[in-house]
Amino acid sequence: MAKNTKPNPKEQRDVLQPLDSAYLLRWLIPLAIGAIIWFLPPPEGVEQNAWRLLAIFVATIAGIIAKPLPMGAVSIIGITMTAATKTLSAGDALSGFGNTTIWLIVIAFFISRGFIKTGLGARIAYLFMAVLGKKTLGLSYGLIASDLVLAPAIPSNTARAGGVVFPILVSIAKAYGSNPDDGTHRKLGAFLTKVAFQGTIITSAMFLTAMAANPLAAQLAGDQGIEITWGGWAIAALVPGIISLILIPLLLYKIYPPEIKETPEAAQIAKDKLAEMGKMKTSEWIMLGTFFLLLALWIFGPKQLTMDATTAALVGLGVLLLSTVLTWSDVLNERGAWDTLVWFAALVMMATQLNKLGLIPWFSDTMGSAVAGYNWVPAFLLLSLVYFYSHYLFASNTAHVSAMYAAFLAVAVVVGTPPLLAALVLAFFSNLFSSMTHYGTGPAPVLFGSGYVPMSDWWRIGALISVVNIVIWLGIGGVWWKILGLW
Repeated sequence: MAKNTKPNPKEQRDVLQPLDSAYLLRWLIPLAIGAIIWFLPPPEGVEQNAWRLLAIFVATIAGIIAKPLPMGAVSIIGITMTAATKTLSAGDALSGFGNTTIWLIVIAFFISRGFIKTGLGARIAYLFMAVLGKKTLGLSYGLIASDLVLAPAIPSNTARAGGVVFPILVSIAKAYGSNPDDGTHRKLGAFLTKVAFQGTIITSAMFLTAMAANPLAAQLAGDQGIEITWGGWAIAALVPGIISLILIPLLLYKIYPPEIKETPEAAQIAKDKLAEMGKMKTSEWIMLGTFFLLLALWIFGPKQLTMDATTAALVGLGVLLLSTVLTWSDVLNERGAWDTLVWFAALVMMATQLNKLGLIPWFSDTMGSAVAGYNWVPAFLLLSLVYFYSHYLFASNTAHVSAMYAAFLAVAVVVGTPPLLAALVLAFFSNLFSSMTHYGTGPAPVLFGSGYVPMSDWWRIGALISVVNIVIWLGIGGVWWKILGLW
């Protein structure tokens, strides 16, 4: 008897599920925005193809924000539209996949898998907790120190804060009877959650490879002739970053204090976990050695070995594969890396082609005429603040950087801001602006979703810390950048 192949009604509903009004509305918004731009006549001095590519680019960004589909799927559709409409050739539409900056961040994702797989990331966190965890404030610094150490090699702040730090944080909070749903959240959990979140925002700003959109900013700056190296980024961010990491937990301890001030059991829990893990395994030693090798190559490679950051990352990945710390299955299963490759390639390709087709230079010249005569210091300050606080409108660092970074950088340079200073400040702000909301960056929904911090507290504290970070990075950072000769 033939097997009944009639589709199951439940399966049919599952297939058709996306085709509801909410799904269609999420598509209607980016399509409408793109169509409006597409059919408007281009301004004088702008080529037709440049204007059409702008329409596709803006529609893609709107789609990433509206989220009718995952970011990678929206980006693939954007690439398809550039080729299908003959706005770009197929070769140009796919050119982003050969970009070395994109592969730097993709390879960094693979390398970060080694920290999690070997357990080295958790061991580092427990080591800091064992040393600093006897008091609540010290415990918070231990969590931040763990994030800081992992940041150069883990380009996902969600993986660091949500995958390594947060599980440890929750286990400690609950060990002290601090739970999100019984009125005990302020005992310990709420304070540690806010510290961990604000800490990962700062560490993300301190290294080129600490957040997925950072290399995108560097690439967009490079398209305008401004080179940002791994070492240059790290040195410029060092002083303001360390000061922020020291002061922000102290500020939170004052304005959002935990009820429990002493946590001797936390240090003991960490010691017990370390004892349970035993001595460092061979794989952990290899992972640690590879980490130091990468740091050395990223810092000294460009000048001493004429080795760029992407080649250095390839060397690190090669070591991990040869030593079998990572297997090819680990690489294939790192979905975040492959997803990043797709959306990163799409956005970088469109931004690069917009520059080649003359749209960014046209915008720069137009804005330069409008702001001619203004002193660059107040002009750049205003531009930076607008760029920073517009993040209330974004649910993704990447979407914000893609939509606004290149344009704001071009205007900043036109008003007379030293180019490298402008590029770095806007890149740092591309992380720091995530401090304000519970949706502004990847780890925000993870930590907010735990329920320890009410939304009103999250936004109120985030707004205050945004001001503190701006003062530290533009004030103390400005002095540091003067010493470095950036302006």
